[in-house]
Amino acid sequence: MSELRKGEEVSVEEILESFEVFRIESYGYDETPKTIAPKPSDFLVVKPKNAEEISKLLKIANEKGIAIFTRGGGTGLSAGAIPTKKGILISTERLKGIEIDVKNKVAICEAGVTLGELSKMAERHGLSFPPRPGDENATIGGMIATNAGGVRAMKYGVMRNYVLGLEAVLPDGRKIKLGGKTLKNSSGYSLLHLLVGSEGTLAIITKAVIRLMPPMKEMSMLAIPFRTIDDALDYVIDTTQIMIPMAMEFMEKRAVEIGEKVSGKRWVSREGNAHILAIFERRDEAEESAELAFANNAIDVFVASPKEQRDLLELRGKIYLGVKDKAIEILDACVPIASIAEFLKRSEEVSKRYGIDVISYGHAGDGNIHQHPLIFDGWQKVYWKFREEILRIAVEMDGAISGEHGIGEIKKEELRRFYPEIFELMKELKRLFDPKGILNPGKVVE
Repeated sequence: MSELRKGEEVSVEEILESFEVFRIESYGYDETPKTIAPKPSDFLVVKPKNAEEISKLLKIANEKGIAIFTRGGGTGLSAGAIPTKKGILISTERLKGIEIDVKNKVAICEAGVTLGELSKMAERHGLSFPPRPGDENATIGGMIATNAGGVRAMKYGVMRNYVLGLEAVLPDGRKIKLGGKTLKNSSGYSLLHLLVGSEGTLAIITKAVIRLMPPMKEMSMLAIPFRTIDDALDYVIDTTQIMIPMAMEFMEKRAVEIGEKVSGKRWVSREGNAHILAIFERRDEAEESAELAFANNAIDVFVASPKEQRDLLELRGKIYLGVKDKAIEILDACVPIASIAEFLKRSEEVSKRYGIDVISYGHAGDGNIHQHPLIFDGWQKVYWKFREEILRIAVEMDGAISGEHGIGEIKKEELRRFYPEIFELMKELKRLFDPKGILNPGKVVE
């Protein structure tokens, strides 16, 4: 590859004839903590304008055996978009086409459209995209590639539940269209759902048909402190047996304090070691759930006004910002909701044995717990064994080693170790789709 100066646009005749090429150092990183993120290799950035340009580029890359990495909004947490081999990074930032089909209640989005842009466009047409599967700057292509989840997954599902159709480019440059605008499709193997969550290793997603919903109703929110984790999670279980809230977020006391510090907002109580932020679409649901909270020994139940709702959501949303520079990584194991309390207790036992301090919070309504092991002197000597034990506990509980962040670069070994048969099947699929191994090499199964 020709050597480029930072920000310089060139034509690399041997590899990228007719393409503008950039060297942008920041594209070598995403939101993965630097403690565990791999160092990027030498790479060139290309910003295609459409699927045809991607098709042309992949055909060339496949012929020459050049590694291709795909980047959306750079909000990933598993190093999935970090170029770890010398090659080309395709940024989808120019793929911005979006159209709303009101009668069929779908959005036709190119891969570079952000979550914020999709939500605003849907609302302008009297519709909504209820899930909140990521940062507002996360792109549709990236969220589909990781099957992103988020705080509302318990009621509204994850990205997989909203993808009706896909346009994608295979490693050899062929364009394929999967699915369409229909809710039902039993026409053979669901290759569409195979690409959802494939993390850029099988094909490059260029466009998607996304299911939309009627407008969101006015929400009700409860902020509830509990003295113990058991009481808090028993309340979650009791509530979800009779209704499906929009979200039920769990926060340990220290996580709340971090959110307060970063956001400048105040939580509802200084008491309690476990806190729940419960969100409902209907007031009567919130009222019924409040009774269940008191029945499970809640210290108090606070009903948030619209302004307080915004403040509390900001507090919850900024916990990660307050801890990310202090954390080794963000574990996102997922367990059945009835097992959350036991998972947290067993995790605490492991943490104490290794001398690792862990801050925990997460999506109690769907069992996806975010654990932040904090950096300490000599953490590298014990951390990987500690992580293996934590993830093994989740697997033993019929859970998953990643609920929403994906495997990417950083959980490959655990995927192989805990799911050996499935891992081998995934490798076979990778070889079928990408026999030369050019797409996102080194990620997920390699």
